[in-house]
Amino acid sequence: MLITTAMPATAAPTSADKMAEAQRVKAQVDALNTRVEIADENYLVAADKHAKLLSDTRAAAARVKKAQARLNQLETHLDTRANDMYRNGPLGFLDVLLGAKSFDQFARTWDILKQLSADDASFIGQTKDAKAEYISAHNALAVKEQAASRQQSIMAGNKRLIEGQLAQRKQDLAGVEAQVAALQAAEAAAARASAAAAQARHSSDGGGDGGGDSASYPSPSIPAHGNVVQYAESRIGCRYVWGGSGPNTFDCSGLMMWCYAKIGISLPHSSREQIGCGQRVSRKDLQPGDLVFFGSPIHHVGMYVGGGEMIEAPYTGASVRRASMDRSDYAGACRPN
Repeated sequence: MLITTAMPATAAPTSADKMAEAQRVKAQVDALNTRVEIADENYLVAADKHAKLLSDTRAAAARVKKAQARLNQLETHLDTRANDMYRNGPLGFLDVLLGAKSFDQFARTWDILKQLSADDASFIGQTKDAKAEYISAHNALAVKEQAASRQQSIMAGNKRLIEGQLAQRKQDLAGVEAQVAALQAAEAAAARASAAAAQARHSSDGGGDGGGDSASYPSPSIPAHGNVVQYAESRIGCRYVWGGSGPNTFDCSGLMMWCYAKIGISLPHSSREQIGCGQRVSRKDLQPGDLVFFGSPIHHVGMYVGGGEMIEAPYTGASVRRASMDRSDYAGACRPN
């Protein structure tokens, strides 16, 4: 007798199942985005340190070269003076050099100093100082080169970390991009509505978004740079690329750096450093053009444009955009100068 076994029916995934999956993936992607931002920030901080160390290294190398040239000049003078003494001096060459087995001994020998003029003695002192300077400069150069090499290693490690995390992000998003995009759009719309409502409730705060940040600072003594907003708006739609600083691809701090350079203000390529470039601003005192920061440690920055919104370069896979600044990880604001 043929016995058949009924196979359990497998229900086709419903739209609710797909949205639940999208929610899980989105949570993973959000966490990855944060880790990428932090790694990106660490890379930029290391790159800035490396650039400064390279500048210091070049200065140290120039110092070594200058010291070497001065030392050569002085030693040539003393060699010439010793030859003159041999030919013309009251003492014979063997008498002068008796017991001296090196240049340093020559320079230290009191018998030699007695035969030299005050000018010659001064040259010997300068030669000693030049030798000491050469050694000091050479040692400083070695230290700077080692420090620069360490920063390069840090940068390479951060770069590998970022690339690995971006690859993971791409893999996780495969197949559910549309659902995640829909969720992100819905969240952005809800955040804008919330920000607009907060703005309406707190319009008496003078243009700030009236958020709940507890940090309080004196009113800024420098005017807001509202004219910089036009440059940020002109980059809306440009692609996010980590490490990008324009004109057509940006990361978050690279966008702020590019925009402020347009009005003659230089900013470092690091959100963690940008928050210290100017006066800190309380949330209630925010004006268009102010920079707003997020994360602990800080790893994201946007430009406040009014109405509780900012322009930002958000993360890989997205473009420069307007977004709500109503985030739970708000860390503060500054007005560059």
